[in-house]
Amino acid sequence: MKVIDILQRLEQMDQLIRLKATGSPRAFATRLGISKSSLYNYLELLRMLGGPVQYNQQLSTFEYEYSVVLQLGFVKK
Repeated sequence: MKVIDILQRLEQMDQLIRLKATGSPRAFATRLGISKSSLYNYLELLRMLGGPVQYNQQLSTFEYEYSVVLQLGFVKK
């Protein structure tokens, strides 16, 4: 998989997590078109980048423990 594909997947995941629209792990993986084990690998990558991702069982969705912004890429100074 190309790096750009990984970055796009992380951005897609971030958007769904931010909206609290992931559903269960199985539903989230299905929505992304990946396996559940791949989903957990991507979630671990988000956590390694500092994303406070957690699963809310009451809402049945992944969410951020506190407000964060994912920035991938360069910004002109």
